[in-house]
Amino acid sequence: MIQAERGALPAEGESDLGGLFGRMKQGFTGRPEELIPLLQNVQRALGFLPEEALTEIARFIRMPAARVYGTATFYSQFRLKPAGKYMVRVCRGTACHVKGSDRILDDVQTHLQTAPGETTPDGFFTIETVACFGSCALAPILVVNDTVYGNVKRSNALQLLQDIRVLERTLDLV
Repeated sequence: MIQAERGALPAEGESDLGGLFGRMKQGFTGRPEELIPLLQNVQRALGFLPEEALTEIARFIRMPAARVYGTATFYSQFRLKPAGKYMVRVCRGTACHVKGSDRILDDVQTHLQTAPGETTPDGFFTIETVACFGSCALAPILVVNDTVYGNVKRSNALQLLQDIRVLERTLDLV
């Protein structure tokens, strides 16, 4: 399996996936069993799976586009729309639920005015729910990108999101 490299990313505004896909399929033979690794590599490079990429993959592995689309929509690891700069994941496991993750999720949705699986209009935040992070002793858990926040209180979750926005505004001024 070939890993996507920074150099494999298309230039900003580049709409031609051909060059990117040409570089990414090196090392692949076009067999149907390579579908998931191809989807993973394209998503790693682009951040999501645009329709054109699904079509290119289908053509390359000689598979109906509907089957490629079906696979991409079946697995929760794949996204068909760009994700926000900050991925906000709320645990929905039993321990987190018992300790109020449902209320935290409601607050986050209200604060960001978006639902799980969606991205805020400014592209900053995407909300996702996760069945379980496996860290029940820290319940309830909120994960922002790769940072885990345990024993989260409703007010802490909203303050964290506000702090991220303030930090982003500060960085924009620099």
